[in-house]
Amino acid sequence: MAADDPKTLVSTDWLAAHLTDPDLRIFDASWYLPDMGRDGKAEYARAHIPGARYFDIDEISDQRSDLPHMAPPTEKFIARMRAMGVGDGHQVVVYDGAGMFSAARVWWLFRLMGKTVIAVLDGGFPKWQAEGRPVEDMPPAMRDRHITVAFQNHLVRDVTQVAAASKLKDHEILDARGPARFRGEAPEPREGLRAGHIPGSKNVHYATLLNDDGTMKAPDALRAVFEAAGVDLSKPVISTCGSGVTAAIIDLALERIGHDRHSVYDGSWSEWGMYGDLKVETG
Repeated sequence: MAADDPKTLVSTDWLAAHLTDPDLRIFDASWYLPDMGRDGKAEYARAHIPGARYFDIDEISDQRSDLPHMAPPTEKFIARMRAMGVGDGHQVVVYDGAGMFSAARVWWLFRLMGKTVIAVLDGGFPKWQAEGRPVEDMPPAMRDRHITVAFQNHLVRDVTQVAAASKLKDHEILDARGPARFRGEAPEPREGLRAGHIPGSKNVHYATLLNDDGTMKAPDALRAVFEAAGVDLSKPVISTCGSGVTAAIIDLALERIGHDRHSVYDGSWSEWGMYGDLKVETG
């Protein structure tokens, strides 16, 4: 079991021990790809960890963009958090219904907004339920709370910055998608996207960073995964995936091993794979 850290990852034991803390706020951030056949919001309505609010990754986003669930403007983030009673001084814990799939995206988003006292629940809702811990089916009562943000530009990258990094090779670009999608051998779940990967990027499938029960591997094992993928950990890292969700699992893993020079390519393959003038590698 990974050591509890309220700024990266906490265990179900830790959460159970702190469940009634007045300054704890919990988010269910369950989100799934279209081909997974699951509805995160409906699952939350049926059962969730007591006190959890539902974090809608698609709604709490920049809906002016044609790309899926891009990071929201700071004003929208502030408004949504205040409405859900999440403010300054709160310890936030976020989980999802897959074990670890979408929760790290919200962890990254809070950090992007300058809020660092947030942790992902290791093993998520499946582990919580498997251990027979309490659940409820009603949302908590919520009171407006003041929250301040400070946008951290260094934690996000756009297509121009990623193209430059690909050309200059001064960053490691790590792709969290499955190997077949990375190689261009499997179709993308979103229509209209080319197959393949960003030139010079390396494949670190998010699942290789996890144990069979959906918990994150210990730091030494995480470091071994990156080294096996040929990652030069002396370089800054840009993570990418299909739409910027599982990429954040790479960032969480990097943070767990003490590598703090990482950022998410928010547009990810949903953007890169769409534009024919951006080069693509396969194999």
